[in-house]
Amino acid sequence: MMIQLTPDAEKKLKERIGNQPGRVRLIYDTEGCGCAVNGIPGLRIINEPDSEDVTVSAGDSVAFVINRRQEVFFEDAMTLDVFSGLSTFRLDSNNQTYGTNIQLVDTRQ
Repeated sequence: MMIQLTPDAEKKLKERIGNQPGRVRLIYDTEGCGCAVNGIPGLRIINEPDSEDVTVSAGDSVAFVINRRQEVFFEDAMTLDVFSGLSTFRLDSNNQTYGTNIQLVDTRQ
């Protein structure tokens, strides 16, 4: 899996990660909907990947992972952009838009 970061998205992610160790986990959040096929994508800043995470190729400046069980919900090549002046992201592929109001939540302790 590969995520192409726009320059604005890369800048915003690096700002939010800051000087602390961290990487970004792409998630497919199904909590509250009761069905695994009606989830929404999200981004979480985490300390370290867990044993179920696999690396997502996103360039050299921001480390990305995804839970191997959630890979099926996303295509192999996507683009992540940020809305200028906002803190929400847009995730697209050639075939669809995954979300236009994707939140980045810092879950580091």
